[in-house]
Amino acid sequence: MNRTLPLLTLVAAAALAGCDQGDHTIVQKGPKDTMANELAAAPPVELPPSIAASKTYRCKDNSLVYIDWLEKNGQPAGANFRSERTGTPTSLKPGADGAAPFTAEGYSLSGDKAASTVELTRPGKGAQSCKA
Repeated sequence: MNRTLPLLTLVAAAALAGCDQGDHTIVQKGPKDTMANELAAAPPVELPPSIAASKTYRCKDNSLVYIDWLEKNGQPAGANFRSERTGTPTSLKPGADGAAPFTAEGYSLSGDKAASTVELTRPGKGAQSCKA
C-alpha cells in the first residue's frame, strides 16, 4: 500500500505530461467552404459500368483472350478485351441499340456473357470463333 500511492501518482503525472499545452481555437461553424457553390452546381456523379462476368476464351488460332463483360442497370454496356491476363484492356463499346456487336477501332465482338462461344475480330488476326 505504501508503494502503490506514489506509483499511481507517478503514472498520473506522466499521463498529464503528454497533453498538448499549445493554444487551441475552436470555431463554432468551422472554416468557410470555398467550393460550396461549385459543388452545388455540379452535375450528379455517374458511376462507370460494373463487371458482370470475366471469362477466358480459347480462339481458333489457339490463343487465349480475356473478356470482362460490363453491365449498367442490368443492360449490356460493353466489354473490356485483353490478349494477356495482366495486359491493358481495350474498351469495346456497344452498338447504337446498346447491344452487340461491341466495337473499337479494329475490334469487333459478338456474343454475351452467357454464351459459350463468341465471334472476335481484332487487328492482324481477322475474324475467328472463340470458346469459353
